[in-house]
Amino acid sequence: MQSAASHCPPSTVARAEVQALRSSKIREVANAGMDRKDILPFWFGEPDEETPDEICGAAIAALENRRTFYVQTLGEPALREEIARYLSRWHGPIGIERIAVTSSGTHALMLALQALLNPGDRVVAVTPLWPNLVEMPKVLGAHVETVALQFTAAGWVLDEQRLLEALRPGTRALLLNAPNNPTGWTLSRESQEAILAHCRRLGIWIVSDDVYQRISFDAPCAPSFLDIARPEDRVISCNSFSKAWRMTGWRLGWIVVPPAMLGDIGKLIEYSSTCAPPFVQAAGVVALSRGEDAIARTVERLRQGRDHLAARLGSVPGVELAAPARGAMYTFFRVDGVTDSLAFCKQLVAEAGLGLAPGVAFGPEGEGYLRWCYASGTPRLDDGVRRLAAYLENHPTTR
Repeated sequence: MQSAASHCPPSTVARAEVQALRSSKIREVANAGMDRKDILPFWFGEPDEETPDEICGAAIAALENRRTFYVQTLGEPALREEIARYLSRWHGPIGIERIAVTSSGTHALMLALQALLNPGDRVVAVTPLWPNLVEMPKVLGAHVETVALQFTAAGWVLDEQRLLEALRPGTRALLLNAPNNPTGWTLSRESQEAILAHCRRLGIWIVSDDVYQRISFDAPCAPSFLDIARPEDRVISCNSFSKAWRMTGWRLGWIVVPPAMLGDIGKLIEYSSTCAPPFVQAAGVVALSRGEDAIARTVERLRQGRDHLAARLGSVPGVELAAPARGAMYTFFRVDGVTDSLAFCKQLVAEAGLGLAPGVAFGPEGEGYLRWCYASGTPRLDDGVRRLAAYLENHPTTR
């Protein structure tokens, strides 16, 4: 005789780890206003300028030459060699035996974590942080603990000693994004050296999200663990063409790993995306080989946007800012009285036609803050500040 339980239909929901993932609060706000033509959107991390013509032309030429078939899993040799040359210019010799092409920087990060993490592993992340990087380990059943940056008038700062204490024996990996999304915080060389030495002693992996490495206002390239790490160190660098080369929609990136790991990264690529599209890779070659002028122009435009937005926001009653960030493309600020950033951002969309990202999207440490992507021209930024100021004036209880 069959038990009652045997008649129950199989579950039709995703496994518990997936159900528990945070949904994107940025997307939640954007979905409330993406179909409105009157919205000023500053919610996503992308510039309002298109990909440079020369990069687009390389992809068009590749398509005209019918480069639409499968290519090497690790990436076409021309692009891997160009990435190696590019990285070696900034960080010292790095060969293609450490480099794989990925289908976006997000893909690179997931590959790194798939290669490293087992269910139950302990991971430490410095937050506030782009939500994907905190949630990805949870997909794999890992446990994420956070060390929060501190908001000060001088800028966002890291309590280095607190981080080192959190990196105790048994920790599998440290997740870092610097320059940081959403705060713009940048890790100093001295802190990198201390963190690397500590992780070496304890056998902890460092997974570094370097997507904003070239969006640096103090130097042409922000400090990287690749500058100081040995090839055999437990250091993985993930990068993307999205930000510096204005290629967010192209979904192209790369990963740098110890040489012994590259073959296993190739397996994971085969079982996830097979390969990045060859015509997109052709665009990547041109971006790296001829894109320095475009990067310089982008960084200077972002510097102007950063400084202009800080000056304008600083004059709005109730707004509290840190000093302008040293990298990335965001101002992460707070408004007096805002305790539910998601609800506040939805109200901004509905009543002011202004799209900002809620701080809670970047973890509980970000609640009460708002992220503004300043990768726009100054007239557009001015219009956005006017809308925010008018909204706050009409809603005095917010303050």
